[in-house]
Amino acid sequence: MRDEILKILEKNSRLSAKDIAAMIGADEATVASEIQAMEREKIICGYHTMINWDNSDRDKVTALIGVKISPVRGEGFDRIAERLSRFDEVDSVYLMSGSTSDLYLIIEGNTLKEISHFVYDKIAPMETVVSTATYFVLKKYKEHNVSFVTDKDVDERNKVMP
Repeated sequence: MRDEILKILEKNSRLSAKDIAAMIGADEATVASEIQAMEREKIICGYHTMINWDNSDRDKVTALIGVKISPVRGEGFDRIAERLSRFDEVDSVYLMSGSTSDLYLIIEGNTLKEISHFVYDKIAPMETVVSTATYFVLKKYKEHNVSFVTDKDVDERNKVMP
């Protein structure tokens, strides 16, 4: 039952326990109890609103920051990842494998310059940071399984084959 509840909430966190119970054929009180238990167990860690900032009046810049670090003996990457996580600008922190960077951060700011300042003022000077690489998101097509593609983005021209 938990997997069913989680899959439903992952797609639409606004649904009530009553709605979810109806969808999975369960009792509303049982579903509500399971959701509360998963919140206490930190399986459900929060509820978020998906916003397409391109459709608003506000400009917002998203960047992926690759961070190569020199891990501290006995602490690995955890100490620096925890430190980076504390910055308000940092939305997500991931430890990566198979990459030239050890950690990837997703950060948001109002301008490219604001993000650049954050990287060279706060991240690059850290004692264990070896290098950084900044990748700016030019356009979001899909995020958290939600498509941002609109009808105007679809090319309806006939395909011509040679």
